[in-house]
Amino acid sequence: MIVERPRDLLIKKILAHGFLIAFIALIMFPFLVVVSISFREGNFTTGSLLPDRPTLEHWYLAFGIPFTRADGTVVDPPYNVLLWMFNSVKIGAIAAIGIVMISTISAYAFSRVKFAGRAWLLDAMFIIQMFPTTLALVALFAIFDGLGAVSPILGIDSHWALILVYMYGVTLHIWTLKGYFDSIDPALDKAAQIDGATPWQTFRFIFLPLAVPMIAVVFVLAFIGIINDYPLASVLLRSEDNLTLAVGSRLYLNEFKYLWGDFAAAAILSGLPITVVFLLAQRYLVSGLSEGGVKG
Repeated sequence: MIVERPRDLLIKKILAHGFLIAFIALIMFPFLVVVSISFREGNFTTGSLLPDRPTLEHWYLAFGIPFTRADGTVVDPPYNVLLWMFNSVKIGAIAAIGIVMISTISAYAFSRVKFAGRAWLLDAMFIIQMFPTTLALVALFAIFDGLGAVSPILGIDSHWALILVYMYGVTLHIWTLKGYFDSIDPALDKAAQIDGATPWQTFRFIFLPLAVPMIAVVFVLAFIGIINDYPLASVLLRSEDNLTLAVGSRLYLNEFKYLWGDFAAAAILSGLPITVVFLLAQRYLVSGLSEGGVKG
């Protein structure tokens, strides 16, 4: 039997908590710097962590509200940040919902339906998802540039074209959900068949409710990856009104002037949709992640 002295245990607890606090502080420091810049006068990166004369100018401009300075000068918002955030949320939500729908149905089919070529298709998807979509930027641009000549809705500078590209993420999430469906007792399938349920009814009324936590995890992961994407959106989107927040924020840092304060406020604002999604889905995330990591 191992007996540990209270004094040694106390020291270990202090060291563990101290390391944890220091680690969190190290992670949070860049974020605090960005917050500090968003409240400083002017558009400068240098200065104290606590601004001497904090101002809400950059936040007013980020929300599209003109700001009147102390000298009476009225500053108009340089860009429509809220429109960019709406574009990001719209694209991210539609693409994530599409990924969830396709990956859930496909994962159930791969897990429960026996058909020719199933193993080959799974291996092919596993290999394909190893290569990032950014490697195909040139090909994607050429494809959608050609499609735009036939149908503008699928051409360059179209949100629907970008959504189709983002749905490439189904390859990874099919594997994630398939692993979860494989862990469900096959006796449920047989019991549903005995009760006269069709394969679709078995999926709809038995497996789908059980998979809600994992579906929530897939949606959150897909949404975060899409809303934070820069390379694909920067290539396929052109006009200022169609930009996402990740791409549009880059306009604050042009070759003529660097608007660091405005950029910092917009950057912090970009985390709002992700925070809202986390708060709405948090009841499912812990159980979904734990169930996805353990088979039984």
